[in-house]
Amino acid sequence: MGQGHQERVATSLAGAVVNDISASLAPVDRELERRYPGDPGTRQPVHTVYVPGDVFAAGTVRSWGDQALAALDEHAPDARSLAAVLGLADDLAEPVHDRVRAKLEREPIEDLRVDFEDGYGPRPDAEEDRAAARAARLIADARAARAAGPEYGAGTTAPYLGIRMKCLEAPVRDRGIRTLDIFLTGLMQAGGLPDGLVLTLPKVTYAEQVAAMVRLLEEFERAHGLEPGRIGFEIQIETSQAILAADGTATVARMIEAARGRATGLHYGTFDYSACLGVSAAYQASDHPVADHAKAIMQVAAAGTGVRVCDGSTNVLPVGPTEQVHEAWRLHYRLTRRALARAYYQGWDMHPGHLPTRYAAVFAFYREGFEQAAERLARYARRSGGDVMDEPATAKALSGYLLRGLDCGALAAGEVAEATGLTRADLEGFAAPGRGDLTVSGT
Repeated sequence: MGQGHQERVATSLAGAVVNDISASLAPVDRELERRYPGDPGTRQPVHTVYVPGDVFAAGTVRSWGDQALAALDEHAPDARSLAAVLGLADDLAEPVHDRVRAKLEREPIEDLRVDFEDGYGPRPDAEEDRAAARAARLIADARAARAAGPEYGAGTTAPYLGIRMKCLEAPVRDRGIRTLDIFLTGLMQAGGLPDGLVLTLPKVTYAEQVAAMVRLLEEFERAHGLEPGRIGFEIQIETSQAILAADGTATVARMIEAARGRATGLHYGTFDYSACLGVSAAYQASDHPVADHAKAIMQVAAAGTGVRVCDGSTNVLPVGPTEQVHEAWRLHYRLTRRALARAYYQGWDMHPGHLPTRYAAVFAFYREGFEQAAERLARYARRSGGDVMDEPATAKALSGYLLRGLDCGALAAGEVAEATGLTRADLEGFAAPGRGDLTVSGT
């Protein structure tokens, strides 16, 4: 066969057939785009901290950071001692320890929720009214300080802030709605809804409760002339009925649909959900089989929708003598690493003493896989060889891994750029391909 030979191309299907098939699948194409828009591409915090409405204050974030630093100084004052407690590899000890300290000084909390539910409990209406208005004022003040520049806002506020209201079940429904209204109205009066605003709807059992939350937000947006869809919210999964309905279908998938694009996350409630299934208190944990089952269903239901899954918490607090703190740290570190390996990139932290191990686990996770991920992505970008042949879906996962490492502070922009030869914009392009780009094989 000569070098200049051209293959003869022949087809059998008439153009009308292809056009008819495309026309028949057009509704499916639209439905795929509507239901599965993909990850929003925004930063996902590595954790959520809940602080009761009466405890939240202007200095809460800085106080948590200072308490976490004090715990680190007392119980693991240097890289070697922290590595010994957590079993960190020698080459990770210094980078992880240094980054944990820097994080606690610069941004100790990534996501803070002022709690008006279980952590706050029932109060006189006038008291909760005042607390909700106060939360709005403090969050507005924190945003103003952050906007004034890093010298004012560093370590004193969080990138994501909001409230957890009471649920929409009958006994507390009116109270939850009123608290939400007071809080959002207070923010509007203080200059508008801030970026990074997050609302959490707890103890959701039926999709109709999600639909009711949507209506509340629609009415609020209408009352203030806001763009429709401006306000989103998280759905907290704390009941068995939120996972499986009476007919055996996945209720959580119905809830995502009922949110009509407003759902931003699914948060697993470790202890309420475990208790709902009859798990004894001593065995209620985020690695119990009932927790794994619930989160697996949440993960599948949320995949591709842009709704993110958040793991629960541990109630074993790192307090007391050093040996007891170390034991609690090892547990928290192990649970956090376990969650990260299962693609639950966010979890709850209930105590300042959890912050050192939250960040140690997250930073170790991203740093120990950094070189391999960077090499594979660089090879993919160059379309060069290697012992692993990656496809667009893998490039998406590799880019997402590096971006999450950058966002939390585990990785530095310079080292990622040097290792991959790619800019952040390049990484974002690989992390969020079009549907057709993702499904076409790279081989």
